[in-house]
Parts: sequence; C-alpha cells; structure tokens
Amino acid sequence: KGILAPNSANQSNRLTNAQQLRQGKICGYVQTGMDGKDGAQGPEGAQGPAGAQGPAGEQGPAGEKGPAGDGFNLVFVDEFTNYNDTQIGIKAISLLKKLGYEVKVVDHEESGRSALSKGLLLKAKKHAEANVRIFENLIDGNTPLIGLEPSAILGFRDEYPRIVGPEWVEGAKKLKFHAQLIDEFLGKEVAAGNINSEEFTTQAQKIKLHGHCHQKALSSLSWTQKILSIPVNYKVETIPSGCCGMAGSFGYEAEHFAVSQQIGELVLFPAVRKAEVDTLIAAPGTSCRHQISDGTGRKALHPIEILWNALKH
Repeated sequence: KGILAPNSANQSNRLTNAQQLRQGKICGYVQTGMDGKDGAQGPEGAQGPAGAQGPAGEQGPAGEKGPAGDGFNLVFVDEFTNYNDTQIGIKAISLLKKLGYEVKVVDHEESGRSALSKGLLLKAKKHAEANVRIFENLIDGNTPLIGLEPSAILGFRDEYPRIVGPEWVEGAKKLKFHAQLIDEFLGKEVAAGNINSEEFTTQAQKIKLHGHCHQKALSSLSWTQKILSIPVNYKVETIPSGCCGMAGSFGYEAEHFAVSQQIGELVLFPAVRKAEVDTLIAAPGTSCRHQISDGTGRKALHPIEILWNALKH
C-alpha cells in the first residue's frame, strides 16, 4: 500500500524542505512571490534576495494585498504539507504572492489531526492549545489563517473549541471564524473582484474533482469548483464519490487494506480510470491523492498545483 516512514535519505531531504518552509529560508518566496526578481527562482528550490530575513514580522512590498486588499495572510503549514507535500506548500505561497498577496509563515505546532484520528485526545489537546496560544493574537478579520490540508485547518473550526482547556476556549472560538481553506480564501477573493481570469491561461483543460470528507462536512466543494474555474476554459466535473477509502491512515493498515480498496472501487476509482489521459485529477486531501495513486496509478493534484501551473508566469 505504501510506506509510512521514509528511509533515512528521504527523511533527510524532507526535513530540509520542511525546515525551509517553516523556519524562514523560503523568505524569498514570501518577499518576491517567485517572480524571478531579486534572484528568486521557480518553486523547485528557489532562493530569496541576499540578506533577506525570515517572514515573521516582515512587511511585504507596497501594494501587496491582504484579504479584500487589507492586512496580510498567515499560512498554516500543516504536518502533511510540511513533511510529505512540501512542494504544494511552496507553490501555494508562490501562487498567493504572484496574485499580489502579502504572505507570512510563523513556526507553530502540528495540527493534532493524526492524534485525533487515533483517539489520542490528550496529545491532540496539547497541540490545539499550543496553536491557539500562537495564533489567537495574530489572526482576525484582516489576517486570516489559510490552510491547504482540509483535515488539518478545519480542526480549528471543529474540534479546537471543544477540546482545549477552559482558559483557551475564547481564543479557539475566535480562531474558528478566521481559519480558512485556501480554496475558501481564493474563492472569496474572486467574488470580491480581487482575482480574475486575466491572470491565468486561456488554454482548455478538463478537470475531475474528488472532494475531501472534512471539506464536504465542514465547508463546501463549491469553493474548489469556483477556483478551478478561474481560468476561462477550465471545465470542472465533480466526481460523485463519498470517502476515497483511505480515511487518514486507515487504508495504510494491513487489516483494512481490502476494505479501503473496496470503498475506492465504489465510485472514485472507476471514475478516475475512465477519465481521458489529458484530464487532470484534482483532490485537496493528501490521503485522497495517495489513495487515487495506489488504486488507479493516476497522479492526483492539489487544486493549488493546478492553479499555479495555470498562471501566466
């Protein structure tokens, strides 16, 4: 099915990428938007301007946008993005910068999703309280907390207010209203007229979209459909699937593998196999993307990867 623990060489590479993503070595991405100016290169290992400092406390160039043109945006670098899907995180920051938004990243705890999924509530509570402490005075209506992995960022909206200790409840409830999927953030900016199709390709592209269970339960796939339709000739079809069958680590466990595959075969796998070879498969969830790969051999992309590739660079 897959290997949960990478070998030492892969682990070293991933940790290096993760440290770059969280601890300031991607300040070039935050400051230049990956546009090739001031020494910035593309997402595959770009370097920022010489002497640049980390993102915490930095102000972006004049004219950068926060939500609705004001403030700045904090990206929550969840543990899945940080260690397994680092390039998706880099492309997300790059995309936001290319679209004119000021982006910052601060060091923080993991989301606690893995602990929650296994019933390790005390461990999850520790992570949740640490994140509330870090973000409660940073996040408000002008400074949203933007996340890439639905199960991670939506924990702020769902479990955090219910799992933290009494002294953190007020802060958790505040964060609940300002933690957003990147799909939601970009979709709202499209509706506000701050993002338009002129910044993207006019080439035709078909996309089949599989939605993450957390997103369908606590948000909406309509946001993802909306942003994938920003390029004028992109046509998005939502696969009428339920759970992909992976369900966190469920599908990686030997005793659940057969059931996991059977769930995927109900709707998702056949739909992906029937898709034309040049049709893109989109899936916001990391476990969904791995399940699609293992069950069909097709590579599924995070919607942000599709938008990044669609930009007029």
